[in-house]
Amino acid sequence: MPTPSTRTSYDPLYFASLYAIEDRHFWFQGRNRIIGILVKQEVARLTSDYRVLEVGCGTGNVLRILRQVCTHGHVIGMDLFGEGLQFARRRANCSLVQGDIHLPPFGVQFELVCLFDVLEHLPDDRQILRGLWAMLVPGGALFLTVPADPSLWSYFDEESHHCRRYVRLDLERKLVDTGFQVEYLTPWMTTIFPLVWLGRRVAGLIDRQPADAPGRAQSLTMRELRIIPVANDILSFLVNREAYFVARRRQLPIGTSLLAIARKG
Repeated sequence: MPTPSTRTSYDPLYFASLYAIEDRHFWFQGRNRIIGILVKQEVARLTSDYRVLEVGCGTGNVLRILRQVCTHGHVIGMDLFGEGLQFARRRANCSLVQGDIHLPPFGVQFELVCLFDVLEHLPDDRQILRGLWAMLVPGGALFLTVPADPSLWSYFDEESHHCRRYVRLDLERKLVDTGFQVEYLTPWMTTIFPLVWLGRRVAGLIDRQPADAPGRAQSLTMRELRIIPVANDILSFLVNREAYFVARRRQLPIGTSLLAIARKG
């Protein structure tokens, strides 16, 4: 089981809240759509019985998409927290492993390793990337997403236990320095960038609690994760339009996230 020191990378109390909204929230829906398209493109070039690993699978929201598109492969989800895996078991009919990325419990390598909004939680991201490189077969691919643009840093990042937000050149340099060949790297969630930038500043200004008040960051974060019916539908429509460009490996100009596909040479 995780020790108290390792649990600071994430607050497992959020798993239940995320599980309740992920199926309907525009951000998670849009992320799943783009991930599903790109992973389907990748596995189409593989022969049967390939292996796919999602590190930090949490509640299994993305894992079930991997299971749907990787029909001829073996999909495994791994997470540090048993609390997340309890929800993942309800969503994904595949192997689940409780394990630490610093000490991966596998004796085999993978054709595809996925890391979706996990790297930003880990202090030594270069060490993690070197470990992921070692887990891949020659020619294997790493798919990852991370939060983008330090100007968006807010209560949300602090409450999420993020260590950083990334700029494109920094992520690309770290991937190359740890042995990867970067095939595609783009910002995404472009259409919501101005809303997120403005919304987090306004929320922080109008909140009447002191900046260091207990529970303030949690309250603001939960407010941001609410599903507002009409707004959620509009934002879902806008985010889904980005899938057309990402599927064709086009570069988007800005975004609240970065998406990278990198290969072990």
